[in-house]
Amino acid sequence: MMQTQVLIIGGGCTGTGLARDLALRGIPCILVEKRDINAGASGGNHGLLHSGARYVVCDPHSSRECRAEAELLKSLAPHCIEEAGGLFVAVAGDDENYIADFESACPREGVRSEPLEVREALEREPRLTPRLTAAYAVDDAAVDPFRLSLDNIGQAVELGAVYLNSHEVVAIQTKSRHLQSIQVRNVQSGRTMSIQAEMVVNATGAWAGHIAAMAGAPLEMHYSKGTLLVTHYRLTNRIINRLRPPSDGDILVPGGTVSIMGTTSVQLPDLERVRPTREEAEQMVSQGAAMLPCLQSTRFTRAYAGVRPLLKQSEVADGRAASRGFALIDHALDGLDNFLTVTGGKLTTYRLMAEKTADLAAEKLGIKAECRTRTEPLPESSLGEWTEGGKSSKAWLSQADAGDHLLCECEMVPKSHVVQVLAELETQQAEVPDLNQLRRRTRVGKGGCQGAFCSLRVTGLRYDQGKLAGDQGHRQIKEFLRARWSGQQPILWDGQLAQAELTEAMHCGLFDLEMQSD
Repeated sequence: MMQTQVLIIGGGCTGTGLARDLALRGIPCILVEKRDINAGASGGNHGLLHSGARYVVCDPHSSRECRAEAELLKSLAPHCIEEAGGLFVAVAGDDENYIADFESACPREGVRSEPLEVREALEREPRLTPRLTAAYAVDDAAVDPFRLSLDNIGQAVELGAVYLNSHEVVAIQTKSRHLQSIQVRNVQSGRTMSIQAEMVVNATGAWAGHIAAMAGAPLEMHYSKGTLLVTHYRLTNRIINRLRPPSDGDILVPGGTVSIMGTTSVQLPDLERVRPTREEAEQMVSQGAAMLPCLQSTRFTRAYAGVRPLLKQSEVADGRAASRGFALIDHALDGLDNFLTVTGGKLTTYRLMAEKTADLAAEKLGIKAECRTRTEPLPESSLGEWTEGGKSSKAWLSQADAGDHLLCECEMVPKSHVVQVLAELETQQAEVPDLNQLRRRTRVGKGGCQGAFCSLRVTGLRYDQGKLAGDQGHRQIKEFLRARWSGQQPILWDGQLAQAELTEAMHCGLFDLEMQSD
């Protein structure tokens, strides 16, 4: 049995941000996560830190929230952010009325936009199509969501919070208008335990309805899947947005050494199968090529998908029509006085969502403590030090020791970094860290080979360290490659198809790692 004042369910940006906010207020908390940091929507997005421009016409409220929060994060967490800047561009045939609406809405909502001559836009980004008809510079930026969450939970734990990854909520007991006990199961060991908390916060994103139902507080969710593609190398310096109502294949976000192309909006009946498809990939390439013709010949290394956590307020044909604002629900209206749900919103507004949730939790607990995340910088944590693309290569090239060889050549991740991250993971949990946990904290497995070589080298290291025995490494590699394969299937053409053939020859032919695709 564990006891705390606030139990947070969900380890995405909002959950980890809430843990930090509460810890800074001196409120004890425990965060439980079924899988790992950012395993849901917080890790399944394009990393765009919105200036507010994307929603300035269709959702002004969200636009204002994004603009204000982006400005805060740039000053408070600059190490997580690349201030790349952005361009909104229209191509021949795009709606001129929307272009006019955009130009007038930006100053009205306080969003900076600078009109550019087509020639100037092409000088800034030569890969843009010459068929541009309008261009505006905006203050978009790119954010590393993994580093953001890892740094948030890092400081929270330093201040006394408890983080339990790989712990799934399996039962909720209620009594006299209160959630009396939350039963969680360690998904690796199978052990169960109970947690008692004065306040419980459901921050599980698209799974919010599931947790709410377990507590007896029905909450209908609207599932909108967004698929994204990762390029083999960085295509542009700036973030490129199509100047039209939000649609498929209309954003390209550079992040470190790659670019991320997105996104789609596909309605899902449930959360059983959240996978990118080849049809979505081809549709995005076709649409995106109207802005950037080079996409037609670009090598993509991976596709992935996330689910937008939207409250089902009404039947809509497209999840894009739902507001990107967030919802904070006090389930006292459902007869549960110590249960809150926070869902919706954007990665850009995670800090605001956490602040408002902590405000309400503190008020209901009778605690007077001001929010400090609005003014105190987010400290860098060693937990997220190696998530940035290109950082490992710079560090290794400048100060490599003779025996510090590369384990991941695609992303130039050396042995020393892998050893550091795994050692820190081991201090946080009783179970042996696996390759997928390492991937979320480094660049291992994210390059062109998608883990074909580095999975073997890292596993060999773990055997040398005495951390693995018997067929444990075999099982870890198999699960790691299964996860990688689900993202390669939709983009198997040209260079990545050849890479997949090589991976199959190595792992199936030499190591008998046959596995069925699901």
